[in-house]
Amino acid sequence: MKRKIVEGPIRSKEKSKQKLLNAVGKLLKTKGYNALKVNDIALTAGLDKKLIYNYFGGTDQLIDEYIRSHDFWSNIIEVPSEITDGGEALTKEMLISQFDYMFKNKEFQRIILWRLSESRKSLKKLTDKQEENGERLFEAIVDSHFGKNAARYRAITALLVSGLYYLNMFQAVNGSIFCGLDMKTEEGRNEVKEAINFLIEQSYRNL
Repeated sequence: MKRKIVEGPIRSKEKSKQKLLNAVGKLLKTKGYNALKVNDIALTAGLDKKLIYNYFGGTDQLIDEYIRSHDFWSNIIEVPSEITDGGEALTKEMLISQFDYMFKNKEFQRIILWRLSESRKSLKKLTDKQEENGERLFEAIVDSHFGKNAARYRAITALLVSGLYYLNMFQAVNGSIFCGLDMKTEEGRNEVKEAINFLIEQSYRNL
């Protein structure tokens, strides 16, 4: 017989917090960041707005937590050990994972667009956290491999990361065909992934 789960204060609090975080995502995806007001979030969650202050300290802190939980690069915590190829395979894996993650996560697409459109402390924190994690990966794995060409490789990576962001945001709004490739089809997206592999391989062979 399955054990009955008791609905206690801690479990109830966690469920309510998740409802509020989900409400932020729903509003962001359907109405955009201008809809992230305390009354709208509470109404969407079906909860009293006082809980936003009780659990998070306010709307800004709630939104901050939502942003942190959905960002791809900010949630990379561990720097892998025993890398023998200078980070080539890891870089391919992470860039392709970013490409797929953003395609599936419409809320994250909105967060990136929001970051380009408005100055906000939580979005600045997002940028700082991404850079902090990226710097750890570069310093621990990549820089020693490329030596004097490390800055050039960082620039190549910057182009790839930003380009992959753009392709996903582009296909979500006003069209999906870019350079003749359909960014909504498996075939089109696989071509981009093969291009990622090719560019990283060329960088490791020729820099």
